[in-house]
Amino acid sequence: MNEVIRAIKERRSIRAYKNEQITDAQLDAILEAGAYAASGMGKQATVIVPVQDPEVIAMMSGLNAKVMGMDIDPFYGAPTVVVVFANAEETATPVEDGSLVIGNMMLAAFSEGVDSCWIHRAKEVFETEAGKALKAKWGIGEGFVGIGNCILGYRDGDLPPAPERKPGRIVRV
Repeated sequence: MNEVIRAIKERRSIRAYKNEQITDAQLDAILEAGAYAASGMGKQATVIVPVQDPEVIAMMSGLNAKVMGMDIDPFYGAPTVVVVFANAEETATPVEDGSLVIGNMMLAAFSEGVDSCWIHRAKEVFETEAGKALKAKWGIGEGFVGIGNCILGYRDGDLPPAPERKPGRIVRV
């Protein structure tokens, strides 16, 4: 089977991670795949921010949990969190562009032996005062909105099987 098709079919969202950092080479390959995502009109209006500092991850986790109104770790202990932003002032497709970046990164991660999961609420987190302060510290302009977080690491457990696909989702015309 084609490696890309295999990754699409076998990749799963993982919600339990070992306390072991991915390698720089793996991270570089994953980030590069994100940078090569398609974008509306080729504008490339996204910014990818990998975070591996445990203190910053803990802060972002707390902000994310607060948005949910829960006292949990929404990042499931993953040692790397990649935040994707898109410039809503530069493109009419910020959500679509950022989503493609995260999708590329999740597939690349799987091909590199790294597990992943999309974690939502980046928009809300980076609209808070603490989130705005992080964006400013990172040099991310005000026109950029948080699209999502891609957590990365090595799963703590087995790879879950893919659920059966619902019938009727493909309609040929």
